[in-house]
Amino acid sequence: MVMLSSNYQKRLTSFYLGRKCVFCGKRNVCITARRYVKCLSCKRQKSLKRLRWELSTLLCFVEQRPANQVAIEYGISYQKVARIFRDVRDLIYYQCEFEGKKLSGEIEIDEAYFGGRRKGKRGRAAAGKSVVLGLLERDGRVYTRIVHTLTAEHLMSIIKKKTRKGSVYHTDTFKSYNSLHQFGKHTKVNHSKELVSKSHNHINGIEGFWSYAKHKLYNYRGVSKANFPLYLKEMEYRYNHRKENILEPIMKLYFGYVSY
Repeated sequence: MVMLSSNYQKRLTSFYLGRKCVFCGKRNVCITARRYVKCLSCKRQKSLKRLRWELSTLLCFVEQRPANQVAIEYGISYQKVARIFRDVRDLIYYQCEFEGKKLSGEIEIDEAYFGGRRKGKRGRAAAGKSVVLGLLERDGRVYTRIVHTLTAEHLMSIIKKKTRKGSVYHTDTFKSYNSLHQFGKHTKVNHSKELVSKSHNHINGIEGFWSYAKHKLYNYRGVSKANFPLYLKEMEYRYNHRKENILEPIMKLYFGYVSY
């Protein structure tokens, strides 16, 4: 569980007291006679009571607390908490999928398998799993996409759209990556022989992200296949903001795009 610093707790309290507008960020607000927080700059307003429980719910989302536990603790209906969590995940999904810049520099590429109980073969021969393609910019961001086929044509179309031409691509020896040389330099590491090649080529970064995502997803004790795309993007977003506290970015997403 991610716990927030006392500094962030104080800043959250300042929002509770209506000192700062959650919509535009300006400190030009007042509390009306009917107990609404009103911004004198952007003219938007919200019930102080509603604002308090919405902020508390967003804080719990950042800490990855279960929706039913939050509902019981704050005396809010489960449906309200679940709706806010869903809204935030929807916003994160579109933020990651449609507003992200292309990856560049040295990029590691790999696939991973999530969900479902399985028997028999593992890896690319496994059935009943969600297959995820991951692109990781070394010392930078990660991008994920659920794929339903691992053909070269499909993977190359995603890579072309999400990375800058001329980058250096690091992969394993999977044959669908063989045409990556058309976009930039392509190096391979043979995992059947070594984890890091003699020329120090590796994909340890993206494999580290898979471990990170699976560990975080474990907190939810199971995610349905229908909702998995939203949870996957949540993991991507958390990883890309891992060096900062994501409370404020989450608040900007939520109050910036959802209106009442």
